[in-house]
Amino acid sequence: MSFSNDVRQEICSSVNDKDRRFACLYGMLLFCRTLNREHICFQSESRISAELFCSLFEAVFRKKLSVTEHLRKNGVVLCSCDTDSETAQEVFQKYRLADNARLIDSEIIATNSLGVFTAGVFLACGSVNDPNKEYHLEFACPEEQLAVQLATLLGDIGVTAKTVVRRGQHIVYIKGSESIEDTLTFIGASQCTLELMNTKIYKDIRNKANRIANCDAANIDKVVKAAMKQIDDIKLIDHAVGLDTLSDELREVAQLRLDNIDMSLQEIGETLSEPISRSGVNHRFKKLAKLADEIRGGSYEK
Repeated sequence: MSFSNDVRQEICSSVNDKDRRFACLYGMLLFCRTLNREHICFQSESRISAELFCSLFEAVFRKKLSVTEHLRKNGVVLCSCDTDSETAQEVFQKYRLADNARLIDSEIIATNSLGVFTAGVFLACGSVNDPNKEYHLEFACPEEQLAVQLATLLGDIGVTAKTVVRRGQHIVYIKGSESIEDTLTFIGASQCTLELMNTKIYKDIRNKANRIANCDAANIDKVVKAAMKQIDDIKLIDHAVGLDTLSDELREVAQLRLDNIDMSLQEIGETLSEPISRSGVNHRFKKLAKLADEIRGGSYEK
């Protein structure tokens, strides 16, 4: 089951009293596919949404509707719920719907639940991506004015929603995990909110662990390259003039490096007969590097 269907399933279980059913059905009707006095058609790729529409319709209007399925060319099953003209007239009268434009009636949702109304809108035209892949929630609105009103409504609860036209549809979309969390909680899908938050925490920890691992790997590569350069210098010195020509301090650090390629500068400093700091060890290797460069350049004098 997709994350969108998880949200729909949770919403359905929360619509459990008269006022909630009325407000939720209002959202589903106002944002459904076809809405006029002759015919109302609710369509969804979600069987959950279609069945809830029929259940709410029977609870509010005492009339039974049935779900019919249509197989699209792309293999997706589309679920539809249709009314006759007489029933459509009743709907328009009960919800005070306008003939010329779909508009959200603030008086209707003010006396009921704004959150569950928005839940009905989500059931009619909403979807949310799997948070493991992307943080994105959107509503595909049937009319431009509805999209504008919905974006304003979401803004009133502190959610930043933007609008865009995509393939002739007016889309209200929300980006960002926190805004999506607020929206899901607002429409009654608190368990899905928790799931999204847990996913975000897991992703943050995984990304942090990856960054640390990459940083550690880069540091290891850096240490190994530095050690190999030091060994090349030491071997050159040994071959050209012999390590026994070096001072006791340089000879000891050179021999430790030859014997321990994976030792850090700090570890070498701690292992010396007279321990010194990391910077002290680094200073000695710089002397060895300078000596090796002089040998390579032919400027070394015994």
